[in-house]
Amino acid sequence: MLLWPPPAQVLLFRIDGPTDKNHFKAWTPTVGFVTEINMLSKRVKENTIKSVRRHDTDTGSPEAQVALLTRRINELSSHLRKHKKDFHSRRGLLQMVANRRKHLRYLQKKDTDAYEALIKKLNLKK
Repeated sequence: MLLWPPPAQVLLFRIDGPTDKNHFKAWTPTVGFVTEINMLSKRVKENTIKSVRRHDTDTGSPEAQVALLTRRINELSSHLRKHKKDFHSRRGLLQMVANRRKHLRYLQKKDTDAYEALIKKLNLKK
């Protein structure tokens, strides 16, 4: 049974026939239906950074940025395994991978020991 008048979140569209309330069909849109590729929560970011940070307030070091990018890449990769035709997200994934490679290349030039430790800790290929 349809409520008349409909709640604000319900969209109505007309079925062929007269315009009275019995010839309308209700459709409620799903809010936030793509939850797998949302941004990382604050708690997840803190835990990710905590394992690789240089000091207590570190958020911008190459190690921290690479760790966050790796976490986001892993989550987006699992999303793309399920949704093979999501080409827009695939483009974002490729951008993140390129960004991570740039950070790793910078870290390798500046501090080879930190680079080796980070690669080992995050289980990345050289």
